[in-house]
Amino acid sequence: MATTDRQATTLALAHALSAAERGLAVLPLSRTKLPALRSPHRDDPAPALCHGECGRFGHGVHDASTDPSRIRALFAAAPWATGYGIACGLPPHHLIGVDLDTKPDTDSPAALRELALRHLFTIPPTVVVITPGGGRHIWLTGPPDAVVPNSAGRLAPGIDIRGAGGYLVGPGSRTRHGTYTTAPGTAHLTPAPCPPALLRLLLPPPRTHRRPAPGTPEAHGRGLVQFVLAAHEGQRNTRLFWAACRAYENGIGPALLNPLLEAARATGLTDQEARTTIASAARMTGHHC
Repeated sequence: MATTDRQATTLALAHALSAAERGLAVLPLSRTKLPALRSPHRDDPAPALCHGECGRFGHGVHDASTDPSRIRALFAAAPWATGYGIACGLPPHHLIGVDLDTKPDTDSPAALRELALRHLFTIPPTVVVITPGGGRHIWLTGPPDAVVPNSAGRLAPGIDIRGAGGYLVGPGSRTRHGTYTTAPGTAHLTPAPCPPALLRLLLPPPRTHRRPAPGTPEAHGRGLVQFVLAAHEGQRNTRLFWAACRAYENGIGPALLNPLLEAARATGLTDQEARTTIASAARMTGHHC
């Protein structure tokens, strides 16, 4: 490993330990911004529904911890890591990340200002992280009983949300495109509570449908949807494909199409990406959608 890489890993570990001291659960990231450790189940015939219960590293955001000894062990297992992720939705902060992306055809800061005017909220002083591309990550906290899902562009074009099951790239991380830094004047702040009006926009609408009986196709479909919703960045397509294959094999593919699309979008996939993956699963199992 080059000296610069060793320095980047040492620096990333130091930043990660500092974040953990503030109650933020962290995990090592590679230069691609993906979890540095690969899944121990990657060679299994079918993806295992494991969140780390097997005791091994490599479960993405589920590896995240505030325990210094575990964090050091994670980085020791991934000496190529040059950054760290901060898990969202976990106590005590229940972090929510508002990711203002930079794209030629969108003005995400203006879109957020328009939302704030329309729904009568203001973003309080809080931690803001600047991405290498000039984007902004606004850190907010949510109440313990609110599960904010991940989304991409659902709130407005260019605005992605990192919630439960997602993570933010921590300041000080080095990636292929540059270094993440804390915006001037915000490093000393603690993440501020999410304005109630904004939180209402981030939460999914309440569902009133009956609970399916165990063992029924409906219950099986609900399990497949939950399997997709539990996906984190780096395994979203794989989980969606696997769930769609099982749905078509069990004769509930058409009925589960819209719930799977909705779940995939909640994890951050675009509608087109999700439809393409489900269509591939349909073809693989000899069906059409």
